[in-house]
Amino acid sequence: MQMDARLSRMLHVLIHMGRGDRPLTSKDAAVMLQTNAVVVRRTMAGLREAGHVTSVKGHGGGWSLAKPLDEITMLDIYRALGEPRLFLIGPASENPDCLVEREVNASLESAFGEARELLLARLGKVSLADIARGFEERFAALGR
Repeated sequence: MQMDARLSRMLHVLIHMGRGDRPLTSKDAAVMLQTNAVVVRRTMAGLREAGHVTSVKGHGGGWSLAKPLDEITMLDIYRALGEPRLFLIGPASENPDCLVEREVNASLESAFGEARELLLARLGKVSLADIARGFEERFAALGR
């Protein structure tokens, strides 16, 4: 199963948008992410529906943040993306006949549930402004 990188990719785009002084076109975002502009528009549409970005069509248009980076968390974006699967591992069979495998599945479900709650809580504590500050510190350390 392939890893879902939409959260990482959208956080990347949103930080650039927060640092920019003009709307970001789907084409420019697609070049940045090495993907197709249609993929960008489809993904950004979910962020627009959640109230995190706005869009303007036509010349001079593009995507803009609907609110400041400090008002958007990683959890907000995760949810706007439809809460993609967090873990790539899982049970061998959803409904096993074997009682041992049932117990294994129950143990895994419990552990993954706890890990999911911990991860979601952490995502809710990190704003996009926190990420942008981390970038600014790394950038400044390079002496640029």
